[in-house]
Amino acid sequence: MAEGPLTFRDPFLSLYQSIAEEVARRSVKTESLEAPPEPALILAAERVAAARHVGLTEVPAGGGAALESLTPVEYGERCASLALQMLRAKVLGDHATLARLKDELKAGKCDPGWATTIEAYSEYFGIGGQRRAPLYTTPAQAGEGVLPLKAGCRIGLIGDWGTGAGPAKRLLGLVAAQKPDLLIHLGDIYYSGTPEECARKFEAEMVAAFGAKKTRIPIFTLSGNHDMYCGGVGYYGLIKALNRAPQVQPASFFCLRSVEAGWQILAMDTGLHDHSPFGVADAVTFVEADEQAWLTRRIDEFAGRTILLSHHQLFSAFSRIGPKDAAGRADPVNPLLLRMYDGFGGGRDRVAAWFWGHEHNLCIYEPYAGLKRGRCIGHGAVPVFVEEDPYEPLAEVSVPPTLVPRTQLSHDGSYYRHGFAMLTLEADGTGSAAYFEDRDGVAVQTYSETL
Repeated sequence: MAEGPLTFRDPFLSLYQSIAEEVARRSVKTESLEAPPEPALILAAERVAAARHVGLTEVPAGGGAALESLTPVEYGERCASLALQMLRAKVLGDHATLARLKDELKAGKCDPGWATTIEAYSEYFGIGGQRRAPLYTTPAQAGEGVLPLKAGCRIGLIGDWGTGAGPAKRLLGLVAAQKPDLLIHLGDIYYSGTPEECARKFEAEMVAAFGAKKTRIPIFTLSGNHDMYCGGVGYYGLIKALNRAPQVQPASFFCLRSVEAGWQILAMDTGLHDHSPFGVADAVTFVEADEQAWLTRRIDEFAGRTILLSHHQLFSAFSRIGPKDAAGRADPVNPLLLRMYDGFGGGRDRVAAWFWGHEHNLCIYEPYAGLKRGRCIGHGAVPVFVEEDPYEPLAEVSVPPTLVPRTQLSHDGSYYRHGFAMLTLEADGTGSAAYFEDRDGVAVQTYSETL
């Protein structure tokens, strides 16, 4: 857990991990936001979730051995496995299986908090285990207004950061040391963006790094897939409370614009439609039609330059977007997001860069799919092992996008390093981006570019 949590892009497993963390936190018997959960239980749940992710129905903790013969570690995995099966039975309405599993849970020494927490979290699913319709503020509800952005603004960008683990805390401190004028998170508060996770892993950490709302810099956050796994109830409460007027974030999409008309930052919601009830689907996410129209109006009415932000990628060389075709080939581009981008027409010429997260990697791409600068900065806190080799292009993708030379993340022999970006946007339309790595608590600039 020191490096951060193992996560799955699956709402069912993510909610299960949220349940496990809450039970683990209650086991330490404190209400402190700083108190870490019981690590053994978290790791047991990770192992159970990983087994379910690869198709196993249950972790064979101790095999067929009697409960009393299991080691403490095996017993923890057994309890975590029972909890996963209970959650599935609950959301599918399988009352007979649920009753049997509850009896088995009571018969052993498993924490009774599993049952009550599962009861509460199962409300995030609807009939048949489908994710309930997530919250969403429409453009009609949000209005046409834009938020102020001062000239010469320094903006901190982080992605996939909300793990609550040590690396996330340390990275945020490094960003704060850069003295940004505002901070933007590209989405994903783990595991499921529940209200408690948003409070502990995002708001509390922002207070620790930047101070209370009444005195700190403005902070914005996008909607990632993990933020929507509980229906967005934590996310929408968070964005309403983060900033003081006039910088309150109105929706999961927004526009920041300098009064000198040099720059605008245009953030979209790609997390709304990335979901899968009981397995990782071949998601091709998209932006709502009325939101696309809202974004286009912001492009058309502004003569200055635009930076686009989203959680999901427009394209990738390293992570599949959508299903393979009949020949086993995959598209490196999200066709629905590309169609939206093409719909900007001549406004595309004023798009200086598009930053996204989702993949836990730093990818500074050469021009591709009509976009001059596509930048993945999802390496904020989630651990990526060296043996995972995140820079190995997908074999099923023809003509993948390529990286700017010598911009890959470094590693310490075990994990790839985390990092962030800093933007500086001048009133005359000039700007720059600098990219930093956390090297043992020191922010090292690895690349910079003129926008």
